[in-house]
Amino acid sequence: MALGFPPSAGRPFHNLLKKLDDGPDNVDETAGMYHELTDVDVRNPESGTVALDGAYLATISHQGREFQKYSIDNRIYFAPVDEEEIERLDIQHKVFNKVFDERLIFPPVVQPRRILDCGYGSGAWAVEVAEQYPQCEVIGIDITPHMKPDDTPENLWLQLDDLNRTFTFPPNYFDLVHSRMVASGLNQQRWPRYVRDIARSLKRGGWVQMVEVYFNVQSDNGTITDQHALRQWSTKYVRSLEDLKDLRIGMRLGTLLSSAGLVDVETKMIPLPLSGWSSDPRMRDIGRLNRDNIQKLLSSLAIYPFVNRLHMSREEFSVLVAQARQEADNPALKAYFPL
Repeated sequence: MALGFPPSAGRPFHNLLKKLDDGPDNVDETAGMYHELTDVDVRNPESGTVALDGAYLATISHQGREFQKYSIDNRIYFAPVDEEEIERLDIQHKVFNKVFDERLIFPPVVQPRRILDCGYGSGAWAVEVAEQYPQCEVIGIDITPHMKPDDTPENLWLQLDDLNRTFTFPPNYFDLVHSRMVASGLNQQRWPRYVRDIARSLKRGGWVQMVEVYFNVQSDNGTITDQHALRQWSTKYVRSLEDLKDLRIGMRLGTLLSSAGLVDVETKMIPLPLSGWSSDPRMRDIGRLNRDNIQKLLSSLAIYPFVNRLHMSREEFSVLVAQARQEADNPALKAYFPL
C-alpha cells in the first residue's frame, strides 16, 4: 500500500474515449472458441454514450473460462473476464474493505470533486466511492468492459482505456487517483511513466492511493518450503509473466512515487492471511473472508499463464492448484501474501 501527493497545474478537460479500431476479420481457431458480444455502451462525462467496438468485446474460451481476446492477443491481461471472476473480484473488494477498516480512501481527501479509478475491474470500489461522494465525478478506466456493473451511480463514468498508454487526462485535474491490483495488466517498463502520468494528473494537494499484492507466499512461522505447492505456485506465477509484468512492484511503489516528485509518501506492508489461521480476532476474520478469494484466485489468475505460457498440462495444473488450495487452508502453515 502506498500514498503520496504532488504539485501540478491545470488545463481544460479533454474527451478521453477514443474511436476504436474495427475488430479482426479472421479468427485463429487454435486460440480457442471465439465469441463476439453485442455492443455495450460506456458513458462519457462530456460526449454522452459511445458504442464500443467488437475488437474489445470479443472473448475466447480457454479451459472453461472466458478471456478478453484483445488482451490475450496483445499480451495485456491474462485473467478471466467472466461471471466467476466478477464474483471473485467482489469478494476481494470486501477483503480489502475489511483490511482497511471499511475506509475506501486512506489519505485526508476532503470533499473531492474528481476521482480516477485505474483498472476498475468489477467496479466495486468505483461504485462505492461514487455512492459515498455523490457530488464527486468518479471516472473508472479499464481495458475490458466485460465485468462492469449494469447499474451505476449517475456520477460514475466507466471508460475503456489501456493503462499502458500515456494518460490523456489534463494536469491538475483529480483530487485522488486510485490504483489497485493492476500489476498483472501493466507492462513492466510502463511503471515509472504510469506513476508520472498519475502525478501529473493530480491537483496540487491531491493524493494517489495504490494497493498491490506480491504473490510470493510467506509463512508466519517459516514452515513453507520450496517443496510446498503454494511456493511452487508463487514461483511459477511470477515466472510465467516475468518477461511482461513486474509482479514484485508492490515492494517498489514508495520509490516510484518519490521519483515522480510526490511528497509525503507513505508505504506499508500488511500480511494478508490466506485463511482464518490467525490468533488475532481481526486478522482471523480477514483470513476467513479471504479464503474464498484465494481458493478462486489460485486457479483464475494462473490458468492461462501456466497452461499457455509455461506449457503445463491441464492435469499438472489441476493437481498443483488442488494441493495449493489445501495448503492455503492448512492453519499449521500460517500462509499469507504480502499486501
